[in-house]
Amino acid sequence: MPSPNILIVPGLGNSGPEHWQTYWTQHYGYPRVQQGNWDNPVLADWVQTLSDAVKAAGPDVILVGHSLGCITIAHLASTASHRIKGALLVAPADVDRPDMPAEVMNFAPIPLARLPFPGIVVASTNDEYMTLERAQVLAQAWGSQFVNMGALGHINSDSGLGLWPQGHALLRELVG
Repeated sequence: MPSPNILIVPGLGNSGPEHWQTYWTQHYGYPRVQQGNWDNPVLADWVQTLSDAVKAAGPDVILVGHSLGCITIAHLASTASHRIKGALLVAPADVDRPDMPAEVMNFAPIPLARLPFPGIVVASTNDEYMTLERAQVLAQAWGSQFVNMGALGHINSDSGLGLWPQGHALLRELVG
């Protein structure tokens, strides 16, 4: 069986130099989906860019989303069929909340259809952009495994995870 193609799918603002997604790109060589506008995202544009990247990557793609990247993956899954093997969905952003930044509101509502591929939703007990309970609801709706990583905030650069071996172990589990 050929090994899967892994694509990094960042969220709003892209992942900075101290983000685990950046470390994974540098250390493991996983390519990053490059959105046209990281600060004022348009749902249709982000979904199209992700769709193009998945098609270009070939079969057996595993997506590694963070925050708004997870929501982009859910939208892509609900609108198109691709040869996606699975998705690691880390700290999805709850764009359905009224207190979210205005620039992400066009990503609402979050699709609640079962994903047509295996997924792992990774959440934190103190994420300012998604409650643990809401993350569990999304995992269940998406037919995905749920992992509570404890108090890691938004599981981003501020969390100080570096290469984040625990997250990479979850990715390897998904690759199976």
